Amino acid sequence: MTKRHGYALLAAIVAVIVAISAAIYVGVSVDDGEENTLAGGRTPHNSAAPASTGIWVGAWSASMVGAEPGTEVNGMAGRSVRNVVHAGIGGTAARITLSNLYGQQPLSITHASIAVAATDNNAAAAADTMRRLTFGGSPSVVVPAGQQMVSDAVRLLIPHDSDVLVTTYSPTPSGPVTYHPQARQMSYTAEGDRTEDVSGAPYTWQTPYWRYLTALDVLSNESEGTVVVIGDSLTDGVTSTVGENRRWTDVLADRLREPRDNSDGPRYSVVNQGISGNRVLASGLGRPAENPSALSRFGRDVLGRTNVKAVVVALGVNDILRTPHQTDANKITAGLRELKRLAHARGLRVIGATLMPFHGHRGYQPDLEATRQAVNAQVRSGKVFDAYVDFDKALRDPYDPRRLRTDYDSGDHLHPSDRGYERMAKVFDLDDLKGTAPAEL
Repeated sequence: MTKRHGYALLAAIVAVIVAISAAIYVGVSVDDGEENTLAGGRTPHNSAAPASTGIWVGAWSASMVGAEPGTEVNGMAGRSVRNVVHAGIGGTAARITLSNLYGQQPLSITHASIAVAATDNNAAAAADTMRRLTFGGSPSVVVPAGQQMVSDAVRLLIPHDSDVLVTTYSPTPSGPVTYHPQARQMSYTAEGDRTEDVSGAPYTWQTPYWRYLTALDVLSNESEGTVVVIGDSLTDGVTSTVGENRRWTDVLADRLREPRDNSDGPRYSVVNQGISGNRVLASGLGRPAENPSALSRFGRDVLGRTNVKAVVVALGVNDILRTPHQTDANKITAGLRELKRLAHARGLRVIGATLMPFHGHRGYQPDLEATRQAVNAQVRSGKVFDAYVDFDKALRDPYDPRRLRTDYDSGDHLHPSDRGYERMAKVFDLDDLKGTAPAEL
């Protein structure tokens, strides 16, 4: 796939737009038509709303999982963190959300920036794309422990299917770093304040994590809203090729953006809220809990995303596989129905997924397989979700339905290969995303 064809032409076009609209670019609050409230009940102030058309949608997002080991005392003090994220949708302006969910003290960010990457998997910025970020008009921000903050909007042409660099600098120890460990994308760190470095040369340390950054929104003409996918490692894409954006949600985003002859499905962006090992019912240890259950994080990670139009739920296998095993299918589907209820309260349609096979995996047991089959039977009955995608049927071995088909198996007999992830996205019926939640009787 060509990532940045036509970037030079788009840059020239946006330069003209910027020149024309400069006179009417005024400092007003960004309003995407929905209440966008920070943790703690505060509403974000965005002091530089772009004079442009389009709506705010999610271009990328990641759920925060826990506190990064080894950062308990100093955090990332004295270092610049350059997160590399992939924008599945393009836009003419951007804003970010920083999280200190697992911090034990305030996180002080004195400088932050955003830029389009010069090439894929690179710490260098494309020419003339480096922008300083502000928070309520200030270049610095303090994010209280357990909370998150949204930046002001900044004008920046972000082509769809491009890598974006979001850099933060914290001069003082902040304690545990809030992070997402299974990024499947290399990011970077540098000594000192290198937030606005364009060359990328100081960024000599690579990291497989995303730190602090939990969302990137864009002002876009390419999308009518955001689809949020909440899931586990199968959505997190833990066995997909690093740096190639081959999670099933990446392929789904491509499908939703491409012209379609046989479907009038909506034009939505997709954000991935997968957490490896995530369960519907049970959370991990700690306060706040690491790897929080889907029920406990649904409000923040799903309903809290920008301009949400539909929700996809791909969860349940870890409730079965992880200790203590949940072998009561009714308890799992009751949790799934509660997620649907929470979404319906916001008028959102919910598409669920059947649980894929895992025979051959080290955790396989016959009684666990029976639970998986029982959950799938309820999902297929139509009594759990508004609609469902049958990942089990699409990826199982036709000669041994308890197993993944060999070419769809990454080799661990649980997680798909790149080809398997692609298959998941291609069997998804885009028309299922249309409409709102059905009326409750």
